[in-house]
This record gives sequence, structure tokens and C-alpha cells, in this order.
Amino acid sequence: MREMRVISSVTMLEQRIQQQFFDSADLKYAAAEVLSKPIADGVSALVGCITGGGKVLACGNGGSAADAQHFAAEFVGRFERERPGLAAIALTVDTSILTAVGNDYGYDFVFSKQVAALGSPGDVLLAMSTSGNSANVLAAVEAAHAKDMTVIALTGNTGGRMREQLLETDVHICVPHERTARIQEVHLLVLHCLCDAVDLQLLGDQENT
Repeated sequence: MREMRVISSVTMLEQRIQQQFFDSADLKYAAAEVLSKPIADGVSALVGCITGGGKVLACGNGGSAADAQHFAAEFVGRFERERPGLAAIALTVDTSILTAVGNDYGYDFVFSKQVAALGSPGDVLLAMSTSGNSANVLAAVEAAHAKDMTVIALTGNTGGRMREQLLETDVHICVPHERTARIQEVHLLVLHCLCDAVDLQLLGDQENT
């Protein structure tokens, strides 16, 4: 009896794991048509920024912080093709700045202070918040607007308060789902789409190396 219960438990576990894959795939299929236009708009903003001598500042919390670093690594290093490095900075990695600003001003300002100091007109802020309500990311968006930067916002569900904060010149890539894990999975795909399409615009249609 004990062995049968273990087998049953394993089967249920495997089914649950498979369902995670199915749910993620279903969302990606559903999001493809909805997000292709804003992603293309994001590519245009990034290419305009880079070819104009600008840089990309990326920020987010938790998993989105990791995504910010991932994106900056793909830009500065490479995605799938050899090319000169592209200017990108993840605002999530300097612990001295993060702790100093957090201690002196509050955690809500850890990104906006960096945007104000490092951002220039023509730069892009890649702002990631699955809920669209992260206070420090919202503050970064406000700081970016003050510096005449374009914002590419990656959010989910309804877009939260960030939707209301964005300008017509900004780009909103909002994943149509309420679950954080699913939104983050699509955000990663969006970042890869951005990197791939930027390389396509800069290098032309070539085979991946």
C-alpha cells in the first residue's frame, strides 16, 4: 500500500509539473499576438537610443532585478551574434549605491537617484514590475521623464499604476496574466525578443553564430 501511494504521489507531481509547462506555453501563445506590436515599438526605441549614442538603464525588484542584469549582460556582451558591445547598465547591482540611498533616503529612491545621476536625454529606461506598482520603479520612471528619457515598461495583469504614469512616447509591454511566475516567464522571452530584434536591425539578417 505504501508503494502504491508513493507511485500515485509521483504521478500527481509529474502531472503538476507538466501543467506548469502547459500553462506557460498557453500564455506565450496568447501573448504573442498582443505583445508583438509593443515589442516592435520597444525595439525601435532601443535602436534609436543606441544609434544616437545613448544607453539603456534597467531596473526591477527580485526576479525583475535578475532580468535587468540579464538584459544588460546580453547588451554589453552579446546575445547570439558577435557585435560591438551596446551600452546598458543594470541599476540593481551596485550594493554601495543601493544601501547608501536606501539608508539615507529610503528604498523607494534606490533607482530614481541613479537615473537622475546617470541618465541623459535620449537614453532608455527599461522598467520592470510584474504588478506595475513597485514604488521604486515608479519613481525611476518619473526620474526618467524628468531627464527626457524614453521608458520601456514591462508589466503584467492590468499594468498597475505604471500604466497611468507612462507617456505617449513610452512603450508599455503588459503581459495579460495575473500570476507573477507566468508574467516573469514571458518577460524573459520579451527581453530575448528585444535583443534578437535589435541585433537584426543593427547587423542585418544573418545566420546566428
